[in-house]
Amino acid sequence: MSDLKQTPLYEEHVRLNAKLVPFAGFAMPVQYPTGIRAEHQVVREQVGMFDVSHMGEFRVRGADALAFVSHLTTNDPAALVHGQVQYSVFCHPGGGIVDDLLVYRLADDDFRLVVNGANIDKDWTHVMSYAAGFDMELVDESDAIGLIALQGPRAEQVLAPMTPVALNEIGFYHFTEGEVAGIPCMVSRTGYTGEAGFELYLAAEHTAHAWRALEAEGEPHGLLPTGLGARDTLRLEVGYALYGNDIDDTTSPLEAGLGWLVKLNKGEFVGRDALQKQKDEGLRRRLKGFRLTERGFPRQHYEVLFRGEPSGEVRSGTLSPSLGYGIGTAYLAADAAVGEAVHVVIRDKHISGEVCGFPFYTEGSLKR
Repeated sequence: MSDLKQTPLYEEHVRLNAKLVPFAGFAMPVQYPTGIRAEHQVVREQVGMFDVSHMGEFRVRGADALAFVSHLTTNDPAALVHGQVQYSVFCHPGGGIVDDLLVYRLADDDFRLVVNGANIDKDWTHVMSYAAGFDMELVDESDAIGLIALQGPRAEQVLAPMTPVALNEIGFYHFTEGEVAGIPCMVSRTGYTGEAGFELYLAAEHTAHAWRALEAEGEPHGLLPTGLGARDTLRLEVGYALYGNDIDDTTSPLEAGLGWLVKLNKGEFVGRDALQKQKDEGLRRRLKGFRLTERGFPRQHYEVLFRGEPSGEVRSGTLSPSLGYGIGTAYLAADAAVGEAVHVVIRDKHISGEVCGFPFYTEGSLKR
């Protein structure tokens, strides 16, 4: 893996005997010796800790920062107050999704855009291609920032003794600046698991110190380091989209069930005309959830049959550790109703299932 990039926590993963795999150009832990199922369960019941330092961060500052972010994203950043976070989407002019992202408003004219690690270069090119004519500064901070996600019902118990920040005062999708383990840190009440928790943005060079401090503080609470495998099963159970699986350049946010992120009335933005046309003409397909009613593991790319016809492929799929049956996503007819039959082709057998709504799992500790 010598040709892969390393996050600031690479040596910690080696110390913990993680199984490292290529992901988004980085050597990342897919699991630790405890295994994916145990890591999944500890996040649902206690607390887990993820390295998500592969994510990208772009800083947008200046007089036109708000106008620029609004022009680039489908949601409306003008609705954000200082210290608030917004889920949003970059679109191509034709309406396809360049990436999904988080928009942090640090001040009136200061924003941080957090993008997927696999898309950093692509997203930076996209952002820069629209920068001309805006009075602002753009900085790619990705290599300078480390990111730790602390997720699970005991996350606040672990973090509280390590910071003077009043964690109970940070609302969902809000953040504040402070310290964790004596290190300057942006503490964000966000996550990708459906559980209560925080994401901690730190200087890259201090991230390993914070990781070890959290590891020690969390031990009495049952904390485990958790890898990409559990991150994927956790996010799928609660219906969170993954770029490259559920959404990509060929899918629009309307088709992906992300229409609530598309503010067509806010003014012009990249992709608006195409999305307005798609809305006016009506959708032919939508991203839907399904569950298997027979034993089976619906892996990505398996063929899906709906109403007796091929309907693309499984976009995301797993055997749900929390629910005990196969779950997945696929693009089906826009009018596909909950309870309708669906079949997944597994080893040449048509395994029965049914359309269901999101989220699949509803018992998480996340307080919105």
